[in-house]
Amino acid sequence: MLYNSYMNLNLRIPLNTNAEQLASLLALQSAFAQVCNALAPTVQQTRVWNRVTLHHLNYRSLRERFPAMGSQMVCNAIYSVSRTCRVVFQHPQSPYNLASLGDRPLPLLRFADTCPVYFDRHTLSVKDGQLSMYTLEGRLHFALALQPADEANFKTMKLREIVLARRVDGVFELSFLLSDEQDKSAPELELSASAEVPEYVLVEEAV
Repeated sequence: MLYNSYMNLNLRIPLNTNAEQLASLLALQSAFAQVCNALAPTVQQTRVWNRVTLHHLNYRSLRERFPAMGSQMVCNAIYSVSRTCRVVFQHPQSPYNLASLGDRPLPLLRFADTCPVYFDRHTLSVKDGQLSMYTLEGRLHFALALQPADEANFKTMKLREIVLARRVDGVFELSFLLSDEQDKSAPELELSASAEVPEYVLVEEAV
């Protein structure tokens, strides 16, 4: 499904997986959630969720704790936590935004095993109709039936996000968010999103 909104394009592609590929994606999704949950207490304790700052504070310890994840996937998990916290703690309509919390401690965010997995050009690539993506057991490859217009968009537009998520029917689906490089609203995509806490995140309020 392709839609256009303020020069942003979101291309969603379901993956036709066999049993072995499905198991690999489930394992990756669970491991990704573990990294996010290892980082979440830092946000609660420091009230910091800036992506660059979180990277400096936790990247090395996360790499040591989760060596199988690889360096770039750890970076993507840091991005995931930062992105989620922006919605939960900064969105003006969120019940947990800083203005509503005041001096109270931040709640702890817990990511479920169903949380989406974020990729980038280092961990996922598309070339000549073939998709190659990182997993804990090595690269998986899928054939993609892209329309000519979609292939052209991959070449001419800026790829801002790649997200792997599991649908309610159990099928894994990749979402590619592309934008015009001149789109000045692109850096604020996270804050302009829904204020609802994602269903894969449990908010544990401090006692």
